Amino acid sequence: MRKLLLAASLVASTVASLIVQAAPIVPQADDEVIERLPAVARAGTSADPALALNEARSLLEAGREQGDPRLAGRALARLARWQSDARAPADIVLLLADTEQYLHRFEPANRRLEALVRRDARQPQAWLMLATLHRVQGRYDASDRACDALRGLRAQPYADACVAENRALRGEHEPARRQLQALIALSTDAGTRAWLTTSLAELEQRAGRAAASDAAWRQSLASGRDAYAAIAYADFLLDQQRPRDAWRVLQAEQRSDAALLRLAIAAQRARLPEASALRDELRERFAQADQRSGPSGHERERALMALEIERDPAAALRAARQNVEQQREPLDLLLLARCATAAGDAAALAEAKALAERIGLRDVRLAAL
Repeated sequence: MRKLLLAASLVASTVASLIVQAAPIVPQADDEVIERLPAVARAGTSADPALALNEARSLLEAGREQGDPRLAGRALARLARWQSDARAPADIVLLLADTEQYLHRFEPANRRLEALVRRDARQPQAWLMLATLHRVQGRYDASDRACDALRGLRAQPYADACVAENRALRGEHEPARRQLQALIALSTDAGTRAWLTTSLAELEQRAGRAAASDAAWRQSLASGRDAYAAIAYADFLLDQQRPRDAWRVLQAEQRSDAALLRLAIAAQRARLPEASALRDELRERFAQADQRSGPSGHERERALMALEIERDPAAALRAARQNVEQQREPLDLLLLARCATAAGDAAALAEAKALAERIGLRDVRLAAL
């Protein structure tokens, strides 16, 4: 999902984290500071759309930087008066949908964006978000239609990249590769180039071309440091049995749950002394996540943690099944298949492959299991 956030911000983001204490904090004095909130978070809810938009955007950006979904919740609160307004300004609708998808509320975000493009079809950011949201949920045909709308608006390079990503997911690797390489060659913006090269790295990974994927990942991070790309590259390195390289890649990243989990896996596999402390910190964070109401967006990470850290394949398989009910990116289906294999559940493995076939995904890693 981070690629969606980067692409949408270029036109106009992994998994949510809770960076909170594992136990309640008991103040020892009346003037003890428990937490300092962003200045915008202390402001009152404004009826001015422009002011509310700025406040909410600042909160969402801070939430992404800190890996703290509470700030995204506060962003939604800033925009609450427009959540059911069918005539809300487009910028507010887009930010509402962006915040909802960050919190893994994919269906409400989809409905909001669909309503916006019915009202005004000339909304490239909305079409781009729709294309990616449909893709994340394994609805490639719907994603194609959003890509076509982008093409109609001549929203380049996003329209052509949108088409290339869908072709790559369906296994049309060579034409999609040529298309992405051409777009990269023409790009003069570092952020856009990083986004396009990330898409190329993922294509090569699914095609089973490890050396080409490694080169594309390194090029992407050299073009512009991005948390999504760093975590995805770490996943690639872990798949390649290179835990120390994965550890080094993640050292500069914010300690979101997704990044922390990969660090813990890398430390455990490489037998680093930090492994035990990282495992304990992860357990504390997930304990806090369990206390939240509503979707946590943690199911992917929960499955990966159960599989790699806790060595509990049955629990991992349960979480992976729950995860694919919500999101169906290649990593989600691959994780389901790996959990099924670890649990010795042939029916669940067949279920993962049948799901990939049904949505049209082609991934050599999945086929090899």
